[in-house]
Amino acid sequence: MKIVRYLLTATSLLPASYAMADATHYPVTLTNCGVEISVASAPERTVTVGQSATEVLYSLGLADRVNGTSVWFNPVLPQFADANEAIERIANDDPSFEAVVNKRPDLVAVQYEWHVGPTGSVATREQFHELGINTYIMPADCDTKDNSTGGDGTRTAAFSTDSIYKGITELAEIYDVQDAGEALITDLAAREQRAIDLASSLDLPEDLSAAFWFSSTDLGVSPFVAGQLGAPGYMMEKLVIRNVIESDEEWPTVGWESIARADPDVLVIANMDRRRFPADDIEAKWEFLRSDPVTREMSAVKNNRIVEMDAHAMSATMRTIYGLETLAEALSNMSFNE
Repeated sequence: MKIVRYLLTATSLLPASYAMADATHYPVTLTNCGVEISVASAPERTVTVGQSATEVLYSLGLADRVNGTSVWFNPVLPQFADANEAIERIANDDPSFEAVVNKRPDLVAVQYEWHVGPTGSVATREQFHELGINTYIMPADCDTKDNSTGGDGTRTAAFSTDSIYKGITELAEIYDVQDAGEALITDLAAREQRAIDLASSLDLPEDLSAAFWFSSTDLGVSPFVAGQLGAPGYMMEKLVIRNVIESDEEWPTVGWESIARADPDVLVIANMDRRRFPADDIEAKWEFLRSDPVTREMSAVKNNRIVEMDAHAMSATMRTIYGLETLAEALSNMSFNE
């Protein structure tokens, strides 16, 4: 299989060269997150377990091949609102194995390996494969990542958008829509570069620091914050921001006292529709930060350097590049003259 090959330089993130097949020659056989899959023909019926896989398929012009979706954090991208409205959402969070199978999919496209993997909360890949249903997990959740450590997994190396582009390329080949895949990658790479250029044009402090707060099981307890090597770590590295959280875990829990001692210049907080935990609510996050005796004394809170970002952008997804844009634009409107 021919895949996109990128040369990333300090001055450009646009694809330097790549080779894409003129048309898919079936069967398509590839190794996906350590499992070999073989696709005999372009899937006609797809169920997605994860917003990332859903929006990539929509972006490839394949909404008509999706007949069920699940696991959503934020509203769908506006340009796909009408198409998404017509597709059954079998669950906002984790679907059951039966609910997915009942849609009779040819392929199940998955965002997180912990949903469909060795100990999948929905099912294992083998359970689907025994029924003749192929599974495809977005490479961003397994490339440079060990999901056997429990929770959200641990990065073994830094996330990069190469894994996003790899997923787009492989799905484009599976569905025989290579031109759409090429166009999507080119657009995303250009957006990535523009965000980096914007930040580099700003007069930012040399040791600018930040922390990303995704959620907490309850307000006041240690929050889930972004580790060094995940998608938020990528954003901070590209915009030359120091992450005050030193863990390689994807989303470690760290006490507010420790975060306050590190005193990040900027705090990025996740906005989501999900309501699994009290701190999923963005308004609850704001209220806590402004009222808690520890957090209200943090520089980011006192100086209103708090950035709201879609939760989906904080995961390793196509939306991560949108998050990069959000952060760069927010920095362009901040003052660091305390």
